[in-house]
Amino acid sequence: MKKIGIIFGGRSSEHIISLMSAASVIKALDSEKYEKVYIGITKSGDWKLYDGPAEDIENGAWEAKASPFNPGSMKEIIDFAFPVLHGPYGEDGTIQGLFEMLDIPYAGCGVLASALAMDKPAAKEIFTYHGLPVCRFLPVMAEELKSDEESLIRKIEKEFDGKYPLFVKPGNMGSSVGIDKVKSREALLPALIEAARYDRRILIEEGIDGRELETGILGNNEPEAAVVGEIIPSAEFYSYAAKYFDGGKSKMIVPAAGVPQEIANQIREIAVKAYKALDCAGFARVDFFLEKGTNKVYLSEINTIPGFTKVSMFPLLWQKAGLTYPEILERIIEFGYERYYAKNSRQATVT
Repeated sequence: MKKIGIIFGGRSSEHIISLMSAASVIKALDSEKYEKVYIGITKSGDWKLYDGPAEDIENGAWEAKASPFNPGSMKEIIDFAFPVLHGPYGEDGTIQGLFEMLDIPYAGCGVLASALAMDKPAAKEIFTYHGLPVCRFLPVMAEELKSDEESLIRKIEKEFDGKYPLFVKPGNMGSSVGIDKVKSREALLPALIEAARYDRRILIEEGIDGRELETGILGNNEPEAAVVGEIIPSAEFYSYAAKYFDGGKSKMIVPAAGVPQEIANQIREIAVKAYKALDCAGFARVDFFLEKGTNKVYLSEINTIPGFTKVSMFPLLWQKAGLTYPEILERIIEFGYERYYAKNSRQATVT
């Protein structure tokens, strides 16, 4: 029986979301096929080994019951790593690098794809290079705030022809943490300061008046896209609070209603191209905007470890496409092993 290590928690501001996702994954993994090993990371970065009910992971009680753990010894207790870590130090290539160093097969994207997808400005540059449709964007450095706030605001307004609204985002963050929708010049500086709390790089994007659509990807060399779903946020945009703490007021429509089939096919095609452009593997969720009035599709971003909670879009998309939640996890594990064995085979050939 394969020992699957579910790694959860982490140092990012998305720690609590990771706990929710991990509990869902643990409950869905086939206990008759896999031995589940729970490895948690506290907000301060301490690693702990936990052996208890999944409910105590979700509510945070696991930490007091867990014992210290040395991550360097991970290969001694697991055969495969399944990181359920959102945001920095989990979704950005750092823990993937640890798995590579320890020679442990793992779920999801490798170091490069994880880092690129997490770095929104870098991902936008690559999407642009590959001719994929993205909205107008401008990366800026947080240091520019310290040197001359007024010059930075003028620079931004010049780039976007003085038009609002704009979206201001930390360069490296997920779950809409630190994002603001800016409707006026007066609101721009506070939004920049907020984004700078999370990263030294800030991304400014033009506001698209459109529907928020998403699809899920599974696969390595021949990835496939699921159906297209729609987020109808309870707020003006799908903020952190609207995603996880609005009491279910945000709606997920799967499949998205009223989207012409040719548009849905276009979204799925672009999603696969974007996935390949960043060299993604295993699984990911790809987000889009569909502009009202024009039906123009804009690629937003790729999430390499999307939410796995009971209300998360990624599993819902694939369930609608015909897979059960356990089957989705099974495929992700299979793709992780496939990638690991392919890499080892290449290395063996070279040596």
